[in-house]
Amino acid sequence: MNKQDLIGQVADRAGLSRNDSARAVETMLEVITSALKRGDEVRLVGFGNFSVTRRKASTGRNPRTGEPMQIKASSQPKFRPGKILKDAVQ
Repeated sequence: MNKQDLIGQVADRAGLSRNDSARAVETMLEVITSALKRGDEVRLVGFGNFSVTRRKASTGRNPRTGEPMQIKASSQPKFRPGKILKDAVQ
């Protein structure tokens, strides 16, 4: 399922127009993204948690040459599914 399919499903199930459901889906994604940018965690009980994990800078190896190289510190988005979602998928 891609974003357009999701928008169509939301429109059908909620009885909304495609434009209204597109706005709702886009707004939800923007809100989650901006919360993660601020370093906040988004918890949707039963569905899951969105969070940001921090990776420290480290030293790795260039796979082509084998030379050591610095890997910069970074932030990675992370999703941990909730119990209801896990149970629904099994």
